[in-house]
Amino acid sequence: MSCCGKQKTTPIARNRPAPARPTGVNSARAPVPGVSFRYLGQTRLTVIGPVSGHRYFFDGTGAIVSVDPRDAPAVATISRLQRL
Repeated sequence: MSCCGKQKTTPIARNRPAPARPTGVNSARAPVPGVSFRYLGQTRLTVIGPVSGHRYFFDGTGAIVSVDPRDAPAVATISRLQRL
């Protein structure tokens, strides 16, 4: 049985409402050596690395997350992220 005919794509970024905790705090994960990005948006943001498949969690405005260097070129295309 086939689908409705629409192409399904995997988004690289998803917005979520901001948490009730202080902003600028990384997720509970240990930092991964790589390229750092600062989030300039106002909500939470999850980015899925297109090469590594890793999920990067930006918990709010000013959050800094280290990104796998292989994913960095794609992550840099997201306008709300600033490469450091």
